[in-house]
Amino acid sequence: MSNGYEEEVLGKAYDSRLMARLLRYLRPYKLQVAGAVVLLMLASLMAVIGPYLTMIALDEAIPEGDGRQLAFLAALFMAATVLIFVFQYIQALVTTWLGQRVMYDLRTRIFRKLQELDLSFYDRNPVGRLMTRITSDVETLNELFSSGLVTVFGDLFMLFFIVAAMLQMNAELALVTFSVLPFVAWVAFVFRSRIRSAYRDIRVRLARMNAFLQERFTGIRIVQLFNREEADLGRFKGLNDDYLAAHLRSITYYALFFPVIQLLTAVALALIIWYGGGAMIQGAVTIGVLAAFLDYARRFFRPIQDLSEKYNLLQGAMASSERIFRLMDREPGIREVADPALFAADAPGEIRFENVWFAYGGRERPAEGHEGGGPGEGGEGREGGVRDERRGVAEGTAGAEDPDWVIRDLSFTVAPGEKLAIVGHTGAGKTTIINLLMRFYDIQRGRILIDGIPIEQLRMKELRDRIGLVLQDIFLFSQSVDYNVRLGSSSIDEGTVTTALDAVGAAPFVERLPRGSAQELGERGASLSVGERQLLSFARALAFDPDILVLDEATSSVDSEIEAQIEEATDRLMHGRTSLVIAHRLSTVQGADRILVMHHGHLVEEGSHEELLGTDGLYRRLHELQFAGAAA
Repeated sequence: MSNGYEEEVLGKAYDSRLMARLLRYLRPYKLQVAGAVVLLMLASLMAVIGPYLTMIALDEAIPEGDGRQLAFLAALFMAATVLIFVFQYIQALVTTWLGQRVMYDLRTRIFRKLQELDLSFYDRNPVGRLMTRITSDVETLNELFSSGLVTVFGDLFMLFFIVAAMLQMNAELALVTFSVLPFVAWVAFVFRSRIRSAYRDIRVRLARMNAFLQERFTGIRIVQLFNREEADLGRFKGLNDDYLAAHLRSITYYALFFPVIQLLTAVALALIIWYGGGAMIQGAVTIGVLAAFLDYARRFFRPIQDLSEKYNLLQGAMASSERIFRLMDREPGIREVADPALFAADAPGEIRFENVWFAYGGRERPAEGHEGGGPGEGGEGREGGVRDERRGVAEGTAGAEDPDWVIRDLSFTVAPGEKLAIVGHTGAGKTTIINLLMRFYDIQRGRILIDGIPIEQLRMKELRDRIGLVLQDIFLFSQSVDYNVRLGSSSIDEGTVTTALDAVGAAPFVERLPRGSAQELGERGASLSVGERQLLSFARALAFDPDILVLDEATSSVDSEIEAQIEEATDRLMHGRTSLVIAHRLSTVQGADRILVMHHGHLVEEGSHEELLGTDGLYRRLHELQFAGAAA
């Protein structure tokens, strides 16, 4: 049964459009390609000389007892063999270098594209599949460029030179030799169709296994916590068995194909001996020609075997290139404007939401922004916009079934330097507000402005440079503390890192690490506690010195002592900055200038902590529930 983790079964055996796109990656290296082709042609020509020299030796030098000519022919034979070695060695180096350079360029472009794509793309595509794009699929193309695309010329040159030599020596005997070619073509056709099917099965099963492994290793704590090791091992064995069976099927086809080709080669040799021997008895063919034909026949079928293998390589490359180019052609859902607006040098940091509506998976925002409002007021959607698959959203149609709105007609303003808190039940839309402010997703209706500029009119880099974000789900890279604070930015010096660590209270535990701020943290910061990871995320946000500070449940996983320490530091550092605090624990927002209370995407209450407690509303009930539970 198909699921989101499976690979699509794509790819023709040969697609000229895809091949043309692949060949573009060779353009910067066209001189090297031309050199490799010339070397292959010379190596093929040298390989054809050997049997021809054998014919001269058997028909002229040996019967005439000419030792000098025989020695000269032997020397030529050795020289041709040495040249074949030299040409093939240099050609192998050049083609391998070409494959690696092209793959380097392609991997770089894929990585750049993946960085450009919006978060909704990653919501729909598992990491295992994307890793397959940049590793397995690229490696398949590497084999095409280094072992197939250029070297196929060597096989074609070899066939051409052998056919020409055989026809020149004895056209009648050559046609007898070629009489087995229809059977070779039929066997190759059957082999290609079978191996193509097996290859598809291998790719699908590999994608399933990669996705399963990535998901299980990412969630290994849950697997071990609920004792699912044996159950998951059983599922993995099933996937592994399917993968093994597909490989064994392809091996079976290869095991049949090559012996059949050898059998047909033997038939061709038998025909040469039978027909050529009879002609030699009648004096129509010399022994030298017969010996040369036997040698040429053995050499003739080797390129045919190679071409059949390269056909399979080509088919795999077509499937991989189609998947890669589908990724490369994907337009980011979040698009940069051609003529972006710029913040003023003294921009104060005001945030304003105006009648914002948003639904995950809803249709895309119209290309031209509109003032927006409630449902039914939206303009025409951008061509090719994504509609909610479950709801079938109809644009601007009265009575049409709406998508599952996460944010509904939300309007509020955060004044420069103000500390605004947003609270509400789980699922109220609090974190979604942050995602929309950072433009991780585009809204369907309404406007979001920073210092009076709609965020759609800003470059993403400039927008996100102004905002420091601390999330509940902390991600640390498996590098040093210093790297995780400044993320490799050359504009942040060591002193700034030290100051940021000290400001959030992270300096004491960093100093206790064996190598201090140079200590490697392991994958996702596994060597640190949850609280320590959150302190580093605070230090990271502060080191970038943003105008706007956003905290999303940033103290939810720390104990009271660390929470108090963070609050003291952030209160000092929030001074003069616009601050937006998303919180579940109401104790963390009591000092906010203003609190917004969200419920099912609606803004239902607004005011200070004291004002909201004085009303019989949702905030008061949340407060009573939390502090009654704490007292109990």
